[in-house]
Amino acid sequence: MTRPARTSRRLAAGAALSALFVAFLAACGGSSNSSNPAASTSTGVNGGTATIDMASAPDSLDPQYGYTVEAGEADWITYTPLLTYAHASGVAGTQVIPGLATALPVVSNGGKTYTLTLRSGLKFSDGTPVTASDFTYAVERMLKLNWGGDSFFTQTIVGASAYLAGTATSISGITTNDSTGKITIRLTAPYGAFDNLLAFPSVAPVPAGTPFTNEPTNPPSGVGAYIIKDVIPNQSFELVRNPLFASFHIPGIPTGHLSTIKVNIITNTTTEAEQVLDNQVDNFDAGDTVPAALLSQIKSQAADRFSLQPVETTYYFFLNQSKAPFNNKLAREAVNIAVNREAFQRLAGGTINPGCYLLAAGLVGHPTKPCPWGTLDSADLSKAKSLIQQAHLVGAPVTVYGEQVSPVEQWVEYYAGVLKDIGFDVTIKFVDGSTYFPTVGSQTADPQTGYSAWAEDFPNPVDFYLLVNANSIQPVGNRNRSYVNDPHIQSELSKLDVVPTSQLQSVASQWSALDYYVASQADELVFGYGTAPEFFSDRIDYSTAVFSPIWFNDWSTWELSK
Repeated sequence: MTRPARTSRRLAAGAALSALFVAFLAACGGSSNSSNPAASTSTGVNGGTATIDMASAPDSLDPQYGYTVEAGEADWITYTPLLTYAHASGVAGTQVIPGLATALPVVSNGGKTYTLTLRSGLKFSDGTPVTASDFTYAVERMLKLNWGGDSFFTQTIVGASAYLAGTATSISGITTNDSTGKITIRLTAPYGAFDNLLAFPSVAPVPAGTPFTNEPTNPPSGVGAYIIKDVIPNQSFELVRNPLFASFHIPGIPTGHLSTIKVNIITNTTTEAEQVLDNQVDNFDAGDTVPAALLSQIKSQAADRFSLQPVETTYYFFLNQSKAPFNNKLAREAVNIAVNREAFQRLAGGTINPGCYLLAAGLVGHPTKPCPWGTLDSADLSKAKSLIQQAHLVGAPVTVYGEQVSPVEQWVEYYAGVLKDIGFDVTIKFVDGSTYFPTVGSQTADPQTGYSAWAEDFPNPVDFYLLVNANSIQPVGNRNRSYVNDPHIQSELSKLDVVPTSQLQSVASQWSALDYYVASQADELVFGYGTAPEFFSDRIDYSTAVFSPIWFNDWSTWELSK
């Protein structure tokens, strides 16, 4: 599926790496203040106002267009899709639950038909009744607005690509019955992660007749705990509690405690952090970065109101197997043996957790076996040199591509130095961040090796395996930058890709075996995983605030302290 061009939560791993260099985050697996689900016993105050500082404005708060971290935090509690994610921290927050649908889909026809029923009595925040056909309207609007992840739908739903192309006036694969609330979706082929796709706010129902244009300052009515209002582009916006939502009694979805949430766009992250530290503002947005100069002060003065939350992002160097020298497995093995993965962590100021597997630590299928290339804090240059000699590759030219941003520059320089040490003739090619990923994703450039990163679209191994799926190799926007075309991987994916999200645990051992196999084949040089900050003023009840692994701060669970 085509990687979106707009900077997004999915691209933030690459486009905002400079943030990592100055972040205060430590390794994944740090303690969390908020392991309880949204149903935790309330200890705070109902009502009141909280303020948030955010360094980057949402690309749009219109659910059928917005695609950034900043948009997602607001949209997922304003626009509830048919399915959504549990309002819980940690792995529990990756569970898909019914949203506006009465239950999880009934999957039939060999995995190609999904049937759901809309809850009765729902109303949009403007009082308009919600109908099943409003789902179809939302999907059509999302496609026509060119939402960043629209290819997930055009490549799965029958007739979606024809509708987008203008050769059809409707999406033939979606049928609805407004009288019964029944919604039937036909897929072109079984796709186990389709439950995850239905949990995107981009396909949350909006009223029929909503303009087929991006409405960033006047987002459409939705069904959610909050309503977005008073949007001043690049300055501020507000969320106010939706007075209708509590009456719907949707299990597992908070109705919100705060009456108002005010968000200010402030580009200076030092000021942003200082205001939260001094309790002038209530939250430092999780998509932003605490400057390193404030780290020790925050640790000493606010130890009880910040934590380190794992984010499902994998950092790696691709190794192009379509050309020398990395078409030789010995060369790929040598590279994996020669690097000290903890060195990458140190170069990033402790902002990543070292690792060697494609699947990040919080994902189903992440292997528990030790890394096949030795301990994460060790390197065997002698053995790596021997492998390069055995492969007759001493002096072979290698160009390393890197994004021109910290800490990627430092990572690339370390990696290039290791390649030189084991016998390659190395050249570094830095590319500006605005064009880096299109460059390394182009077969015209055809780079031998270079930095890359992948942040989850949704918490399913299928998403990460786009990186080594032979079907992902494309002339432009190529995600399989190592050009992996392995019959065993393809055979396993043909079986695992169709397993519904709700049944992922049943195939966890198979995903784990596949991920261990990919690591042992040295298909990539994976070196770490990401984290994100959770940082509050002392006005927020820290014990009940949920940090969603999908959407980050869950504003609907916040309460003012007593």
